[in-house]
Amino acid sequence: MNRHLSRVQKSWPLLVLAALASMMMGRPFPESVRAQENDPVTEEARSPWQGGSFPVEDFVAYTSPFGYRQHPYGGYRFHYGLDIAAPSGSYIRAWWDGQVVEVTDDTACGTSVVIESEQWLHIYCHMQGHRVIESDGDRWFVDPEGGLKIRQGDWVAAGQPIGRVGLTGRTTGPHLHWGLKYQGTWVDPARVLQAMVAAQNQASLRQAQ
Repeated sequence: MNRHLSRVQKSWPLLVLAALASMMMGRPFPESVRAQENDPVTEEARSPWQGGSFPVEDFVAYTSPFGYRQHPYGGYRFHYGLDIAAPSGSYIRAWWDGQVVEVTDDTACGTSVVIESEQWLHIYCHMQGHRVIESDGDRWFVDPEGGLKIRQGDWVAAGQPIGRVGLTGRTTGPHLHWGLKYQGTWVDPARVLQAMVAAQNQASLRQAQ
């Protein structure tokens, strides 16, 4: 990720996230999802985070955190992501520069895009429309109404629109389910957003001096 640290994305809902994330920081991670020796979200690792982009326009609320929860379809299960509510049709933006490694529309995740940024994977679920097509050996996510056409294998920039909030897959309302993996291990997105708040605040203080 160090190649992309010069870009500072404006992320208006991040201050709202700070209170949620700080509340969640005290919860222990289950062994199966805890970042092991190389925890990517630490005090020492915060300085690079100002290059990230908040992944949803027209933010409304954080509706379901990372961790164990009462699942809306029954049972007590682990939730491998952060749910961010926004009006249907709101643009979803890439959190970081990276390569689109998967587009799909046939799972519980609904219409989705997966992006790889070096050692990170970021997953975007429940986007509008069952719009994944194959053409000439390529696999595309297309959203004509949103003016979007994303090819599996494309490179995207942080902040670039990659979809719109919808209701595809197993969902009870319009939102983005945003998942993050670091070196194959699930990471709490709230911690990442909290680190972005800290980095952007530090950058603002340095500019003011």
